[in-house]
Amino acid sequence: MKALSIRQPWAELIVASLKDIENRTWRTDYRGPVLIHAGVNIEPIDADLREWVKRVSGFDLPQAADLPRGGIVGQVEIVDLVQSSSSPWFSGPYGFVLANARRLPFRPMSGQPGLFEVQEDVCT
Repeated sequence: MKALSIRQPWAELIVASLKDIENRTWRTDYRGPVLIHAGVNIEPIDADLREWVKRVSGFDLPQAADLPRGGIVGQVEIVDLVQSSSSPWFSGPYGFVLANARRLPFRPMSGQPGLFEVQEDVCT
């Protein structure tokens, strides 16, 4: 199965079914299920980011220390690739359009750049 490493808090927002686009600088022709890997590094969560996420989604971001990192946290489907979108989450240049997100029990695992392969039993 394919996986995609994403920094927190973006991985949390995806598995909470709030973030419907994942921005990338590269394209993919892949469509289908993808495991969400929360990377070890975290995007700084400052007051401006907290306020923006709350305004856009109504979601209160957890504290950085409470976000799981360095493993699989969920699964989503990539259903399209766009270069423009009205989604507030889109910043481009490419956006993987996401659907059917679900949280999975945390499974520690190293990430890799791009879409990478993992054993099928990781998502069971």
